[in-house]
Amino acid sequence: MLRTENIYYLEMTSPEQLLPGRTPARPLELRQARNPFPELNRFLYTAVGGDWFWVDRLSWDYARWQEFLQRPGHETWVAYLDGTPAGYFELEGETGGEVEIVSFGLLPAFAGQGFGGWFLTEAVRRAWAKAPTKVWLHTCSFDHPAALANYQARGFRLVRTEEHLKEMPDRTPGVWPGAGRD
Repeated sequence: MLRTENIYYLEMTSPEQLLPGRTPARPLELRQARNPFPELNRFLYTAVGGDWFWVDRLSWDYARWQEFLQRPGHETWVAYLDGTPAGYFELEGETGGEVEIVSFGLLPAFAGQGFGGWFLTEAVRRAWAKAPTKVWLHTCSFDHPAALANYQARGFRLVRTEEHLKEMPDRTPGVWPGAGRD
């Protein structure tokens, strides 16, 4: 189905622009996945984005995932609650250049529990630790309804919006076919 997608590009040009989110009542542990592991990233991508039309990487084969994860400057960070993966983010960029937050989100079971602001704060802090000229990301009209507001609440400013038609499935893919979560 052809649908209109609005893409929102946001950026920070200084670490002082970060407006930290509140610390959640239940602490999350944040760890970097230091070894490229396509199975982990594909799991996180589908688990976080399955309800939000994250479909761009679903057709990737193992080799494409491996290539993506082995790029210089790529980092995967996973948040855990009591040992269970709760969310993840991916950073892309070299020290001294721009850093993009490529992917960011919580698994559905952890959304709406007050983790998002803190988790995004930590993602931005990790991005600024690479000493970039700016930190940026993009989201779209098919993402979680609170995504854009969370980015702006943390200090990101909207710098560009694009609108285009995109071929999309009739419904979100979910974590796996037939998961029955609609």
